[in-house]
Amino acid sequence: MSTVQPRAPLTRVFVGLWDGMNFIRRLVLNLLFFGLLLLVALLVLLAVAGAGSRPAPLLERTTLVLAPEGALVEQYRTDPFMRALAESGGGGVGEVQLRDVLRALEAARTDDRIERVLLRTDRLSFSGYASMREVADAIAEVRAAGKQVVAFGEYFGQQQYLLAAQADEVYLDPEGGMLLEGLSGYRQYYREALADKLEVDMHLFKVGEYKSAAEPYILDGASPESKAADLFWMGDIWQRHVADIARARGLTPEAINAGIATLPAGIEAAQGDLAQYALAQGFVDGLKTREELEQLLVERGVADDDAEGGFRQVSMRGFLAHVEPRAGAADRRSQVAVVVAEGGITGGEQPPGTIGGESTSALLREARDDDRVKSVVLRVDSGGGEVFASEQIRREVDALKAAGKPVVVSMGDVAASGGYWISMNADRIYADASTITGSIGIFALVPTFPRTLEKIGVRTDGVATTPFAGAFDLTRELQPEAGQAIQAIIDRGYRNFIGKVGDARGRSAEEIDTVARGRVWSGTQALERGLVDELGGLRAAVAKAAELGGIESDRVRVRYIEKAATPFGRFIGNFVTSRAGHLLVGNSEFARGLLARAMPRAEQDLRLLESVMTPAPGRPVKAIAYCFCEF
Repeated sequence: MSTVQPRAPLTRVFVGLWDGMNFIRRLVLNLLFFGLLLLVALLVLLAVAGAGSRPAPLLERTTLVLAPEGALVEQYRTDPFMRALAESGGGGVGEVQLRDVLRALEAARTDDRIERVLLRTDRLSFSGYASMREVADAIAEVRAAGKQVVAFGEYFGQQQYLLAAQADEVYLDPEGGMLLEGLSGYRQYYREALADKLEVDMHLFKVGEYKSAAEPYILDGASPESKAADLFWMGDIWQRHVADIARARGLTPEAINAGIATLPAGIEAAQGDLAQYALAQGFVDGLKTREELEQLLVERGVADDDAEGGFRQVSMRGFLAHVEPRAGAADRRSQVAVVVAEGGITGGEQPPGTIGGESTSALLREARDDDRVKSVVLRVDSGGGEVFASEQIRREVDALKAAGKPVVVSMGDVAASGGYWISMNADRIYADASTITGSIGIFALVPTFPRTLEKIGVRTDGVATTPFAGAFDLTRELQPEAGQAIQAIIDRGYRNFIGKVGDARGRSAEEIDTVARGRVWSGTQALERGLVDELGGLRAAVAKAAELGGIESDRVRVRYIEKAATPFGRFIGNFVTSRAGHLLVGNSEFARGLLARAMPRAEQDLRLLESVMTPAPGRPVKAIAYCFCEF
């Protein structure tokens, strides 16, 4: 017979504490589980209740309010749920797709229900001159169709003002202002900080005296070649910008340039009042507060006490809900597929807003395998990146052509270096006159840290079975023989680059070398040098692709091929944008608190450099085709 010995008092205390902790743990987990279950059930019920909600009817004599906020992008960088949550929280999504703005303006031009357009551009972040010029052209077309366009702003930047200038009337807040200053391109240079202060040795290997992307790491200031080349293309873009504004406002480029030359005196004459200065220069037609402008629109349009501002209106998003949608995956008609290549080019699978050697190639393969797709537009907005990833994408362009599907490249704000690499084999290359392109060249940047480590008493030593084993260890000095090998890799990469460009453009490598060597060109300058085929924007490229694909102009169906959201993401996105979802989260402090985290924007250039400096098997150094040529 056995007996159970009573536990010692101290043991009973610990056992009791453990049992209590287990009970609390199970209780908390159960509460969290049932709370989450209840939340999901509530979301489903509200989504079902709001699924049948339809956009409010679009009435006659409506004003389209075009007031994009945030960055103008080719494709969203954030997921649908976070965008929908941000918008429902009242903070704006921080991004607006160029395609949506163009589609809204194109539809407004022919929609009899739209009486006029109210344009607010002062909250639109500058992306580049090419995309701004395309939007400006679309606004001018609305105006040419007989629709009144009124622009209003509290402040106008010199880039966003190009859009406002297209309006019939431009109004500025009396306490606002605008200036045309000119373009500049200044960068920080880190040689002293890296080499002298931190004792990091930066080894640069490149071809081309104009390939200046890595200069900030090895020089204290821009090289003469870099300054000369930058001033050449920058001056071309600026003079075109001035000419575009002058034409829209009925001014002359000479008058605008004279005003810039005497800017301090002009502001002093206006007694420091920037709004009065803009009025005196002929940039605006009048000074009005927002309330005064809204009253003007009430008088010209239809009063609506339930609408913000008191006049009948529809937002861009609301208007697009009434516009015939673009072709979707289920559309069985012949299509022009658009694949967006935006951001830095790196290897592997990458999210929207960046270009992945594998992920972007997969989108092009999808277009190749889809029998409904008759031709493809590759929309490029990229300063480049890894050479190997760029080559992967170029091969897919070639494969599309081999499959009998024409490819037209539409260059956006920037299509330089690796961005040109993925473009060069297209059947036709379109660029805006102010696109930044070229920069045909490659480089490698190798940092070594032995002197840095010695400062804190750390040294590297050991053995190797061959003279080159460990030669690319960044904690050791870079041996001359290793540098010789890297330069040979870069030389071969450059020959490969200009050779491929020559084959694609029907010219010799020697001819391409004269316009390459890392030099940047504007779209107009690139056309003059045979690097692009025609000047035009996205719409012109789509029209050309339809023509090459044998699709009648009045039956063009455009389909964007991009990574699809997950079913759950689509469900949540649709729910949050429904009326029921807006009621749930629209005024939620929790939702507002998430807005600051909705769109993390890591610095693209630093992310790219971090990627390319990461060693890869069989590649001691990555060849880079990149251009730091954005404004």
